[in-house]
Amino acid sequence: LGGKPAAAAGYNQGDITGMNLVYVLAYMVLWPVFRILLPTKAVNKHNLPDRGALYCANHTRLNDPLFVAFALGLSRQVHVMAKDEVMHWPVLGWILKKGGIFGVKRGKSDVTAIRTALTYLKNGENLLLFPEGTRHQDGDMGDAKTGAAMLAVRTGVPIVPIYIPAEKHWFRFTPVVFGEPYYPKVAGRKGTSEEYRAIAEDLMGRIEALKPQAER
Repeated sequence: LGGKPAAAAGYNQGDITGMNLVYVLAYMVLWPVFRILLPTKAVNKHNLPDRGALYCANHTRLNDPLFVAFALGLSRQVHVMAKDEVMHWPVLGWILKKGGIFGVKRGKSDVTAIRTALTYLKNGENLLLFPEGTRHQDGDMGDAKTGAAMLAVRTGVPIVPIYIPAEKHWFRFTPVVFGEPYYPKVAGRKGTSEEYRAIAEDLMGRIEALKPQAER
C-alpha cells in the first residue's frame, strides 16, 4: 500500500491530497471488510508521530499489513516491505507494486530494497516492516533481523513498535497496539553490527511488552 518514493521530503500526515491512487482505491474497496467483517481497533493512536516513521510489528498472518494500514487510517499512507515472492503473484503482485509495497529478497543483502526503504524514510513517509523477517503463526516472538535498526539509525526517524495478536476473529475487533515512538542510539554515525543487534533485540522486547494491552 503507496507508490514510488516521492521526490520531495516532508510527507504531510493527515492530508490525503496527492496520495497514491491505487492505495486509496484499495483502501476503499477493503474498508467494509476491516470495518465490519474483521474490524480493526487502534490502541494508543496518540503515539503516532506527526511525520514519517518506521513501524515495526510482530508477524503472525499474511494479512497483518492490512490490519496495520486500517489501524493507521487512510490519511497515514504506509509503504510495506514484503517478501519478494509475493510481488510475483499474478495480478495481485501488480496491484501491490502500484500501491507502494516493495519486495525484499530474503537470505541475502537486497541493495535495491534497502535503497527504496531509505528513500521513503528520508522523504518523511511511513514504512512498515516485520523485524522477524517471517511469520510465527503460534504468536511467539522470533529473533529480529537488524534491518530495522540500520534503517532507523541511517535516516534518523523514530521506530514505532506494534503488537498484533495472532488470532483474528470474524465480527470481533482485532486490536493493533502502537507503542511509544523512540530513536535508537549508537555511538558513531552509522552504528556497528553489535549495536544493531542490541537495537533489534530491544525492539522485539518493546513489541512483546505491548501484548497485555491487546488482551484488555
